Amino acid sequence: MSKVVVIGSNSFSGSHFIDFLLEKTKYEILGISRSPEKSSLFLPYKRNKNSKRFAFYQLDLNRNMPAIINLSDQHEPAYVVNFASQSEVGASWNNPAHWYHTNVISTIGLIEELKLRHYLKKYVHISTPEVYGTCSGLVQESTTFNPSTPYAGSRAAADQYILMQARKFNFPGVFTRAANVYGAGQQLFKIIPRSVIYIKKGKKIPLHGGGAAKRSFIHIKDVCEATLSIMEKAPHGEIYHLSTDALTQIKDIVGKISDKLNVKFEEVTENVQERLGLDEAYILDSSKAKREFGWRPKIDLECGIDEVIQWINDNWSDIDNEPLEYMHKE
Repeated sequence: MSKVVVIGSNSFSGSHFIDFLLEKTKYEILGISRSPEKSSLFLPYKRNKNSKRFAFYQLDLNRNMPAIINLSDQHEPAYVVNFASQSEVGASWNNPAHWYHTNVISTIGLIEELKLRHYLKKYVHISTPEVYGTCSGLVQESTTFNPSTPYAGSRAAADQYILMQARKFNFPGVFTRAANVYGAGQQLFKIIPRSVIYIKKGKKIPLHGGGAAKRSFIHIKDVCEATLSIMEKAPHGEIYHLSTDALTQIKDIVGKISDKLNVKFEEVTENVQERLGLDEAYILDSSKAKREFGWRPKIDLECGIDEVIQWINDNWSDIDNEPLEYMHKE
């Protein structure tokens, strides 16, 4: 039975991808994260009936690279899917060296080791559209990088290196760049769960720049479906955008949540200063993934928001005690 290593298994996207693999495939899965496993509130695979095909290892790309490679050599996975990164955009201005250490130096170290492993069929690098900066019109996979934050710059540097290895030396690397991913179990400081929680707590929701920035929001289950197809079928060196076709202003997202919770938008929000380097808008052209894999996003935003609200309501006694701010770890 083929094996999949998921790096960043404790992340929102990584944990949902593991859950998706357990539900839809027969792969054995190894999860790697620098942090201990969280509860099933944030790790859906813990509730999966097939969880016996999953094993977790607490290892850090920055500190435990030999152990990670040794684990890989023991199990010889056909696929490695890397969700791990220092990922919070605004905080990257405060400790940019930490972002470059993880997202560039450690990532390159991983690639240098994996390219020597004959058993590896595919390395999937979970990238970000932040590498493009602010763009107008449909953004193609070939769009020139124009990063506007240390986070985006670090991700662009790693992407360039992996792409070079794929195109010059046939390293089996491929990329996904998804729009704003959301769903039940997401980090509580993200805009959709945070808005629900702030309203329930009677706190005002801060809207950077009045919430004028536009984003496409895509449900995590739709992203997982595409990621599996890319892992199994994509040619080496290819990049795939994953997005819906709709752009929504952040303030309109909060407005939808306010309406669903029967509160007035004006009473639960406050405008705050724009975040440094915030990209105004971009909409990704996902026609390549649709054309090659027959993929389509299936979960609309209204249903997705309802799911998040239900998840928070069902688990309120636990969520009410969780921290609501990003906690930085080097």
